[in-house]
Amino acid sequence: MLPEQFSSLEPFAGVWAFPTELQRSQQRWVATAEEYREFYEAMLPLLDEVLVYLDQYQPGATPESVLPLYHLALAFAEAAPHNELYDCSNTVPNSFDAHRFVAAHGENLDR
Repeated sequence: MLPEQFSSLEPFAGVWAFPTELQRSQQRWVATAEEYREFYEAMLPLLDEVLVYLDQYQPGATPESVLPLYHLALAFAEAAPHNELYDCSNTVPNSFDAHRFVAAHGENLDR
């Protein structure tokens, strides 16, 4: 599913690498603290390499075979604050319930 050099991230692709913002949001809402922590710790050391790899493609022209890695990078960007700021909580303390926010383009495929 992922390019060979990122095969260590393969276990996370099926859990986090969804093609729409809404699907990734739904995963964040149900993820456990341990799932946040494991994803973060696996992804962070490879993040620079992932971004350099993805940077070779023009926006909107990422090959189908690379899209799972791209979606994993998006998921990391969206999930990292939960790890870094909210102690791996799937909610944001002292905030509105995330389900109240409606992403205007949340069902569009991220390419």
